[in-house]
Amino acid sequence: MTESHTVSTADWAGIVAQGYADAAAPPLTPELLETVRETLRGAGLDRPQAESLDAATVARVNEALDAFELEINAVVGPRLAALPAGAPPSFVQRSEAGRPLRAFGGQ
Repeated sequence: MTESHTVSTADWAGIVAQGYADAAAPPLTPELLETVRETLRGAGLDRPQAESLDAATVARVNEALDAFELEINAVVGPRLAALPAGAPPSFVQRSEAGRPLRAFGGQ
């Protein structure tokens, strides 16, 4: 677990954005990290970390991450698996044919 995933009073958008950035390829610039935060706030993560999120919210978050990646066409990152209250988010790497997706050039 990285320091960015420690439980804090931060909002879910910041926590999830940092977790996404930690595993994204290529690495996100500070400006792109802020764009991801704002995108996630728009997807319903503008709430304190104290609340867990249901499956519908997790799906909206992943749809927002898909849209972000399609918009800039240069980054591939993980998808949110779960967001339990009081614990760090869990992520899964997307894959196709059992191989991780690559940031450039597809499979």
